[in-house]
Amino acid sequence: MVTSLREPLRHHNFRWLIGGRTFGEFGNAVAPLALAFAVIDLTGSAVDIGIVVGARSVASVLLLLFGGVLADRLPRSVILQGTEVAATLTQATIAASVLCGFASIPLLVALSVVNGAVAAISAPASASLTPLTVPIELLAPANALGRLLSNSGRIAGAGIGGLLVTAVGPGWALGGNALLFLGSALSYRRIRLNRRERIPGSRPLSELAEGWREFRSRTWVWVVVVQFMVVNAVIAGGIAVLGPVVADSTFGRSGWGFALAAQTIGSLVGGILVARWQPRRALFVGVAVILFEAPPLILLGQAPWLPLLLAAMFVSGLAIEQFVVAWDVSLQENVPEEKLARVYSYDMLGSFIALPLGQMAAGPAAQHFGVGTTLLACAALVVAATCLALCSGQVRGLVRKTHAAHP
Repeated sequence: MVTSLREPLRHHNFRWLIGGRTFGEFGNAVAPLALAFAVIDLTGSAVDIGIVVGARSVASVLLLLFGGVLADRLPRSVILQGTEVAATLTQATIAASVLCGFASIPLLVALSVVNGAVAAISAPASASLTPLTVPIELLAPANALGRLLSNSGRIAGAGIGGLLVTAVGPGWALGGNALLFLGSALSYRRIRLNRRERIPGSRPLSELAEGWREFRSRTWVWVVVVQFMVVNAVIAGGIAVLGPVVADSTFGRSGWGFALAAQTIGSLVGGILVARWQPRRALFVGVAVILFEAPPLILLGQAPWLPLLLAAMFVSGLAIEQFVVAWDVSLQENVPEEKLARVYSYDMLGSFIALPLGQMAAGPAAQHFGVGTTLLACAALVVAATCLALCSGQVRGLVRKTHAAHP
């Protein structure tokens, strides 16, 4: 049965949850783009871009498990309010440093570390809050709609961010970004849950051990996490670090903003598709289509022609949306609610642990082997990791619970 995308919007708390996420994703689309070009204006070094964005990832990785425990012990909506306020303050400080001329690589690294810590604490809380805002039968359309609206924010953020960076500079773009995070915090403040968010807990180490047992007990979970350990690292290095460098020397900064927007438009279309159609083996389909993440890397390295890159980025966005919704629903259907945030934290830890390596290694690798060769190697790693994940019988065979109940 096809459920209307409007159905989850009947639930007050869900409306404010996705409102906060949409503001946050708008800001998150502007921030890395503006920050990358701020570093280029400051030093012109791809290595420095990798250091600044990699510092954020290091902090995120180190604190993700703590964020998972916190989200299973404290009200998740309150956690999100606090982290978005912290993001507002750090982005405002970065903007002031760029606009007032006192920005430096050490300062940007320090503020990126704070942003990474904030993201680590908020991510498990945000991901695990959806099941508390809608009934279980609405999880698929709720996740799809949440992604749809978040991606709308990313489209606006990537496109407008690229234009702002070109027209008025990265400092003003970062200043507007701070206001978006403030809007996100105000949205989360409106969430009011009748059910308890607070899960009684014992000692943090015991809770971490319990979450680890839950995480490793399902082969399909850790296999996909290992896949994305590789995929996320090489995409971060290839797209986030080398992408702006290629754009700056070929089709321009505003063109890069539109390329990122094209990817997000693909995600938007993918969100509509996945809300209407969830295959019986949704996880298998979601993992397989990650192969479409390779073509943008190849094009950037070998033929950075903007129209072709826009098409490849669009298909890439459509593919990643199919995976993300299938992944979230698979976890939410199969992991007990009281352990879900901790499982999400292990998922995020494994998926992101290699991000700093990918981000920080991309610049030196490009200097040593060349940008084209480095991007081709990134594409090959995406293909290899995805094919190995598809060798798992559990990944290929996991069936949606709604399909199992109604064959």
